[in-house]
Parts: sequence; structure tokens; C-alpha cells
Amino acid sequence: MATPRFAVTPNLPARAGLGLKPQHFEEVLATRPELGFFEVHAENYMVAGGPFHHFLGRIREHYALSLHGVGLSIGAEAGLDSEHIARLAVLIERYQPQSFSEHLAWSSHAGAFFNDLLPVPYNEQTLARVCAHVDQVQSALRRRILIENPSTYVEFDATTLSEAEFLSAVVQRTGCGLLLDVNNAYLSCVNHQRDPYQLIDAMPLSEVGEIHLAGFAVDHDAAGAPLLIDSHGTDVHEQVWQLYAHALERIGPVATLIERDNNIPTFTVLMQEAQQAQALLDQCALQAQGLAA
Repeated sequence: MATPRFAVTPNLPARAGLGLKPQHFEEVLATRPELGFFEVHAENYMVAGGPFHHFLGRIREHYALSLHGVGLSIGAEAGLDSEHIARLAVLIERYQPQSFSEHLAWSSHAGAFFNDLLPVPYNEQTLARVCAHVDQVQSALRRRILIENPSTYVEFDATTLSEAEFLSAVVQRTGCGLLLDVNNAYLSCVNHQRDPYQLIDAMPLSEVGEIHLAGFAVDHDAAGAPLLIDSHGTDVHEQVWQLYAHALERIGPVATLIERDNNIPTFTVLMQEAQQAQALLDQCALQAQGLAA
């Protein structure tokens, strides 16, 4: 692995967490739910003040924090936006999160920004570019970041590496970590008719710093085959829970986020899913203790 040129920050606690939504700010402060951490999208907080900062500052006093970026465009052909990185650095300095993560995707091209996380071909050319961008971000932020495996719906003729080979090489060359999105792994494999368990097993699991769980929507392609969409708008599906349990068997307990960005339910409903993840984490920890005894 590459020798890190930056400080390694404390890990998130190996517990279940939730995405922090504005409609739940006051309930979180009033009830102090039993959670390991909260996660927010960094771009929602890239302003100097306002109510979001007011509440996040108060909640940060009691919980670990994960910042999740959606706008760096790590996979883009053009250079990264230095002003965006500078704003991100200010935000990280302000809140000192235990984790910062970004997607293996691109969303900008020729001065235009697309409100989507678009895929990249897995080959040596893309690998060199992504590694250079990850190095740039880690150097600017002076910390290790996590890169998230994407949800994909198309593949490229230019691809010469598997997804796991590509991500393993990024981790090895840059010293970054992996945010393992189990939902993304499941739906990408279904969309491309692959085995999601084999994909999980081939990932650089020793470098996983956080796991994401989310729901998906089911559509159909032009041939009538199922096409799974990363909607973040439903409960976590049973197939994803099963794949998550398999991942924990391979990795051990690790910070796990329930993602819900659309059709936001009550906080009680989100807590029920977090508790389901926590039960699997607790079971995994007990099994690990039994093996160590």
C-alpha cells in the first residue's frame, strides 16, 4: 500500500448511524437516540452560517460525524475544482468529522455540472486519473478519504479491469480507504448479471471504513430484464440485508449507515432500520469474541 502523506483520523465507531435530515434536527436533540454517528452531505453545509450549521453544531457535540461528498467529480477527465476543495477543507476544519467520503463517479464536464453520479470505464487511463485526483484531495485535506463503489447501469467497451480490481488498485496506490455501499454492489451486479457475493469477496475489505445500506427501485430495460435503480427512497431490501450480513462475516463490525434521501419517513421508522443493522453488528461482534476466546 502507498505510504500515507497525511494524518489518519480516528475511525467512526463500529455502530449503526443515520443520515441527518433537517426535519429530524429537533427530534434528535430532544431524544438523543442511541446511534453511533450521523452523516451529512458536505455540499449542503458549504455556507458560512444558517440553521443547518446551528443544528449540526449542536448535534456534533454528542455524536460522531461522517461527511459524504457528492460534488468532487473524482472520475472527471478535467481537473478538480480547487474552490470546491477549499470550501470542503473549511467545513472539515470546522467539524472535525471522523470520516470524509466521495463517490467513484463524475458529474462535471467542459464547465457543465450534471446532477448525477456518472460511471467511468475501468482501465489504466482512468485509474491513473482517479488516483491523481484522490492524491490531490487527500493532500489538500491532509487526511485519508474513503471512496465509494458506484451503482452502475451501463458498462464501457473500454473497460479492461473488473470493478474490484480497479478499486483495489486505487486503494493500493493512494492509501485511501473504501466506503462499501452494499446496495450499490447488489444492484450493479443484478444489472450486469453478476454474483454480488463474489464482488464483495473481491473488494479490498481490509480497508473498509464505512458501509452504506439503502433501498432501490425496480424498473425494466428495453429487453424487459429487471433494472435496479439506486433510489434511496425505500426501506433496505431483504437481499441487501443478506449481502450485508455476508460482508460483516468477512470484514467484522464496521460503521454502517442507513441512507434515505427520498420519501423520508418518520425518525422512528429510520431508527428501526438502524436497530436492525445494529443487531447484525452486535451479532458479528459476539461471533468475533467467540473466535478470539
